[in-house]
Amino acid sequence: MSASANSGHPLARDLAASLVVFLVALPLCLGIALASGAPLIAGVISGVIGGIVVGALSGSQTSVSGPAAGLTAVVLAQIAALGSFDAFLLAVVFAGLLQIGLGLARAGALSSFVPTSVIKGLLAAIGVILILKQIPHVLGHDSDPEGEMAFEQPDHENTFSELLEILGDLHLGAAAIGLISLALLVLWSRSKRLAKSRVPAPLAVVLLGLAMALGFEALGEPWAISTSHLVQVPVVGEAGLLSLLQAPDFGQWSNPAVYTAGVTIAIVASLESLLNLEAVDKLDPEQRRSPANRELLAQGAGNILAGLLGGIPVTAVVIRGSVNIDAGAATKRSAIFHGLLLFGSVALLPTLLNRIPLASLAAILLITGFRLASPKLIRAMWASGRDQFIPFAATVLAIVFTDMLIGLGIGIAISLGFILRRHARRPLRRIAEKHLDGELLHIVLPAQLSFLNQTALERTLEGIPRGSQVLLDAESTEYIDPDVLALIREYRDVRAPARRVRLSMIGFHEDYQLANEILYVDYSTRELQDRVTPVQVLDILREGNQRFCAGQQLNRDLARQVDATAKGQHPLAVVLSCIDSRTPAELVFDMGLGDIFSVRVAGNVISEKVLGSMEYGCAVAGARLVVVLGHTRCGAVTAAVELSGANNISELTQCQHLEPILHGIQRGVGLDADFDRGDPFEAWAPERKRSFIDDVARRNVISVVQQIAHESETMARLLAAGRIAIVGVLYDVSSGSMEFLTDHALGLAAD
Repeated sequence: MSASANSGHPLARDLAASLVVFLVALPLCLGIALASGAPLIAGVISGVIGGIVVGALSGSQTSVSGPAAGLTAVVLAQIAALGSFDAFLLAVVFAGLLQIGLGLARAGALSSFVPTSVIKGLLAAIGVILILKQIPHVLGHDSDPEGEMAFEQPDHENTFSELLEILGDLHLGAAAIGLISLALLVLWSRSKRLAKSRVPAPLAVVLLGLAMALGFEALGEPWAISTSHLVQVPVVGEAGLLSLLQAPDFGQWSNPAVYTAGVTIAIVASLESLLNLEAVDKLDPEQRRSPANRELLAQGAGNILAGLLGGIPVTAVVIRGSVNIDAGAATKRSAIFHGLLLFGSVALLPTLLNRIPLASLAAILLITGFRLASPKLIRAMWASGRDQFIPFAATVLAIVFTDMLIGLGIGIAISLGFILRRHARRPLRRIAEKHLDGELLHIVLPAQLSFLNQTALERTLEGIPRGSQVLLDAESTEYIDPDVLALIREYRDVRAPARRVRLSMIGFHEDYQLANEILYVDYSTRELQDRVTPVQVLDILREGNQRFCAGQQLNRDLARQVDATAKGQHPLAVVLSCIDSRTPAELVFDMGLGDIFSVRVAGNVISEKVLGSMEYGCAVAGARLVVVLGHTRCGAVTAAVELSGANNISELTQCQHLEPILHGIQRGVGLDADFDRGDPFEAWAPERKRSFIDDVARRNVISVVQQIAHESETMARLLAAGRIAIVGVLYDVSSGSMEFLTDHALGLAAD
């Protein structure tokens, strides 16, 4: 794409792009009609309709429609089967009506089921085919019509054998024009000055080709360009444009073959349009999404008109769409303008157009092919892994060696095989969870639990050790196969009881006839509180924080915990933490409702009310551990540091009831008014400040641990009896991890 392709006024960009698309589309319209066994003018009529009618009705801003190379074999076969082109036109009208019906039925959603790897394979395959098919045209070997894209060619050659035929049929004049056109296109893209010019590179190439063709004509053989190497637009005779139009044979309305042909055309044209539309959307630099159902309606209207006026079927076409995007088109006006140019060319300028060398146009398509099949795309697909690259490569090879629809079918089949393989091999997630009541195997079922998963699920259930606790989680499951449901019922009713497996189940719909039931305990109970030691509670909190940091929090039914704890609570720990919004104790320790008493105050300092809350939690409610939870980058600690040794440094000192908290921190860690920090704190580097503040926060936690035992006789008595322990923890707000200050803990050694 040129540097200026996406700059300038949108209307100017659309006009320039439409001219480029017109130059490329004209020989393609003629060549596809010739390869399809239809009159040449039929291809131009379809190009005009695809540009003006479909372009106006479509919701796509970049796609360009017209006669498609992928339909040549279908059109050729149906014309032969119906016996006349007039009868075929009636089939095209019927196909258009069917497409409108498909659009109204919202069948466009089918395109969303095609894997991205296959769509990218389609783009790359079109690029490869353009390269291989345009090389003969660039060098003046024009045995097959422009736009013929199938591997097996009408002249009984194939894509690769045709390349060898060039050696015996090289036209010097056409080859010179083609090679110089290629060189000019490459130079244009690499020169900043040329790329920023208002003249599109393809237009410069066509003008150069016209000039060279005129010069070679003066030189004579072997340089003169013959008619077979030029565009061949039908010339309007004295009868005018209407004489080129052809109406369908409505007398064939009772012929069943017409409707069979119409269904075939509708299905093939709709599939090709939807897939090409998806592919062109991926090339759009603005990544706009085109409505698929509206596209079917637009294509249907276009094909009805094409059949009525004597055209061949139209579809969205990747080649024209990619050229349109590459030329900098901004809106659908480009497609409409290109249709108007096609109409005007036949009506006003057929003689001039018939002097354009095909080699110049082939050079434009060759460059387009290199951009579609870029090494960057291939490297990206390779880096995506085997599951993406193999369907991509298979799609490319299948399209190159067959045709677009067969190749897409092969690519989709291979991609589906990989999807089924992944589905069968990795259907379940097994999570080992350590709840308050012991180990639990949490089995998360997939969204679709089909017969493909049955063996894997049965193998998983068989591997569960005797006496285990298991949770079957169907919260995210949308469908379960009846055979799998029978397997789950049989395990629940027969095998699990025989093996003393406590099977819990959640997320199963009522129509599965499987009751949801939780048999494990995921909240603190009186029995659990009575049997755990302070060290065990500390281990529970430590493991909870590790789960929090790893993003592997336990599965909890909070509604069930609300009901279970409504009659009473038996928390395991009392946590004194700062009010900082980043340190909610239940979350950072991965605990549930009813598991901890949470006391929060700025700077996690103590007071009579805080000590009273702790005494209640431990002496009355039975908590076994007290945790003083400080944290890094603490605002209260920062204010205490800034306030020490100075007056009114922080505006926080204006808060009437905050000052006692700050002075409490200062006294606890030795930051009194005479504390000497050396050079002014404001002059410290940010990293030094953070390190000092975090160290003060750590010392504050250790100080509060000691103060609890010193200032509360109740807590000291519980410590001496071994009923509780007190430990400090420093939480890192940047990582979520915790530093357990066990060297300064109270009551743990005796446990």
